[in-house]
This record gives sequence, C-alpha cells and structure tokens, in this order.
Amino acid sequence: MQYFPLFVDTSQLKVLLIGAGEVASRKLDLLARTEADICVIASEISAEVQAYADKGRISLFQRSAKDDDIQGVDLVYLATADQVLNTTLANVAKNRGIWVNVVDSPKLCRFITPSIVDRGRLQIAISTAGAAPVFARELRSRLESWLPGSLTELFDFVADRRLEVQQKLPVFKQRKLFWEHFFKTNGDKFDAQTSIHYDNAFQNISTGGEILLLDDETPVSMLPIAAMPLLQRLDHIFSIETLPFELNELVRRDASRAPLPPLSELSSLFDQGKRCLIVTDTQKLAQLKAHFPMAKHLKAGSL
Repeated sequence: MQYFPLFVDTSQLKVLLIGAGEVASRKLDLLARTEADICVIASEISAEVQAYADKGRISLFQRSAKDDDIQGVDLVYLATADQVLNTTLANVAKNRGIWVNVVDSPKLCRFITPSIVDRGRLQIAISTAGAAPVFARELRSRLESWLPGSLTELFDFVADRRLEVQQKLPVFKQRKLFWEHFFKTNGDKFDAQTSIHYDNAFQNISTGGEILLLDDETPVSMLPIAAMPLLQRLDHIFSIETLPFELNELVRRDASRAPLPPLSELSSLFDQGKRCLIVTDTQKLAQLKAHFPMAKHLKAGSL
C-alpha cells in the first residue's frame, strides 16, 4: 500500500494553492467545501477563482509565486502550467517538511487527492494510486448513482442523537446493537419513518451471541454476499492457522484474533452475547456443529 488513506480535520488547516487556472479551480471547488484557511497565489486569475475571492472564501494574491511563500502552511497544491516552477517549489516544500501535491505529477507528490463521493458527514475516498484516475472517476459515478442524496440528512440526524444514545445506553455493547438495529430497519434513507425507526430501536436490543463456522478449505471468494455483514459484526476470530489475507480483509478489523479455545470458553462467549468466527478443518468443524447446533456454517454460495 503506497498511499495510506487519511481523513484530516480541516478546521485549523492552512492550505496554499499556487495557480489559478482551470485545473486549480477544480481543486479549489473541493477545498472550498472544507473549513480550511485557503490562500491562492497566481499571476493570472480565472473567473472561477476570482469568484471565491469575491465571496471572501479565499485569500488571493495576483503575482508570481516564490520560495518564501512555501512556509507557515500545512498543505501545498501546485497547479501551474510551468513544470520547472512546479518542480522547484515542490522540492522547497519537501525540504521544509510541508506536504505537497503537484497536479498531474505523482512523482513530485507527497500526497494525492482521491476521487471523492460527498454525502455530508459520509465521505468515500477512491484512489488507484495515480495508476488509473479514469477508473476511479468511473467507480465514483457508480457510487454516486447508488448512494441516495438523503444520506447527508440521515447522518446529520444520527450525529445529533449520539449523545442521547450514550446517555440512555451506557454500555458499549448495547449501543452497538442499537445502531445495528436502527440501520437494519431504516436502511440508507431519511424520511418520515426515520424517527420511528430510531425510537423503536431502543425496544429491540438483542444481546444474543452468534457463532459462525468456516471450513479452512472453503475459498473466501466463494462466500455468499449475505455472509459479508456477518463478518463485519464479529467480536472474536478463532483459527488454527493465520487467517488468509482475503478473509482478513473482510472481517471486522478490531475483532480479536486467537487460536481456537476450549469449548467451555466458546460457550461462555456465546452466553455473553459475543459474535465469534471459527476457522478450522472439516473434522473439527463437524465436532463444533454437534456441540453448537445454533451455529451458522458459512459455505460456498449459501449460508
């Protein structure tokens, strides 16, 4: 993984954008949505960039950029048509420990800007590490058509009620189950039923445990789509060997990993309402199915 994705708090971020042409204006369209303090320096100013200055959203200086401009900021975007200037200023930024992005020059970049799906508090970033930005845009268009616009209002609704849920349900496990039930019944929409689903979720908090069984010879790629939500809800993962990379990518990242414990310990975890996945060989799996008849056996193509 060459590029590690991060979401940065922009409330106190200082951004310098050098260049004010068409390419720079596209970057500015995204940056202006944030809370960052934005300064733009360019010899020639496009109407789009000037409009942001007229609104007071950016500080704008119409002049040539120089080395001394690269200081006292957190991020630098270089979007001029002068590649020699871009390279020079990029090296200045790197030498001063400032993260820099040079448009259309990945080798000069300390960071890159992904393709973004914006639904208010819900942000989805897509990157191909500069290899195929056209495909990243194609994937973004698919997600744009799939994710409803009302998600912005839905997550504002959720954010406004997080404190209330914490006060009513002081135990983390209860809150996790509450939100699982809310999103299962409400889905990804925001409408007149959302408040009703929210109130009902307090009455439908189930603390029952769950045991999933997986044969270590079953190809992960053959698991049904219905298994994916189950894997994301796990508390514990037990395996006789190291989890395959493909499976490790699908399970909940903060679930604990450990060797297979005694049956009595598994029973105790189940009684505590824990959700466990056991990956083992066919012989051991048959024994576990006999001991835990309530367990779900994940098989290729079906549950």
